[in-house]
Amino acid sequence: MSAALQASLLDLADDIALGPLGDTVARHPLSSGAWLDVRRGWLTGADALFDSLVDSVPWQAEEREMYQRIVAVPRLLSFYDEAATLPHPVLEEAREQLSAHYAGELGEPFRTAGLCLYRDGRDSVAWHGDRIGRSRTEDTMVAILSVGAPRQLLLRPRPGSPGRPGHATGTGGSAVLRHNLGHGDLIVMGGSCQRTWEHAVPKTSKPVGPRISIQFRPRGVR
Repeated sequence: MSAALQASLLDLADDIALGPLGDTVARHPLSSGAWLDVRRGWLTGADALFDSLVDSVPWQAEEREMYQRIVAVPRLLSFYDEAATLPHPVLEEAREQLSAHYAGELGEPFRTAGLCLYRDGRDSVAWHGDRIGRSRTEDTMVAILSVGAPRQLLLRPRPGSPGRPGHATGTGGSAVLRHNLGHGDLIVMGGSCQRTWEHAVPKTSKPVGPRISIQFRPRGVR
């Protein structure tokens, strides 16, 4: 398949390569034991990786039951279990780097990779936490690498959790954090984040290009 991506002037590198992590990662403490790490521009050549993935990944259009009816999932998906070879060598390297960087906190390697293709502003993901499996009851991490055009990733405390002051408010007055992610940016949600916070990629009527997110997770976390 193909998806038209307007190349970024900030990502003109032909080589697809990862930068360091270490002290280039900025940590943002949240409420209720959750935290967020951000590393801008971790991957150079991100637009070239986007072009490779959009054509080589076996994208699937899925349907789910919602409100007693079957609806199309508004994005394309592909999942690589821990035994599967990832669709580009740099993703294998990314998983290894993340596992090494977070070994002391996570205590286990990242194992799986889920890919989502947001084709345009009509594609989205609703408010949710990755709470299938161990993440329902245990602290864990989900690392997201974004390639392609930037899209906003929103985060807010789960209903009933204390909000974070000093930010724009969303439904019910809960604090909403906004991160514009694309072109090789990395974001890692850790601690209690999947249980006590929610995240979403909202629809937008603004003209936006396609984006792929690659989510690395430990075993037993979805």
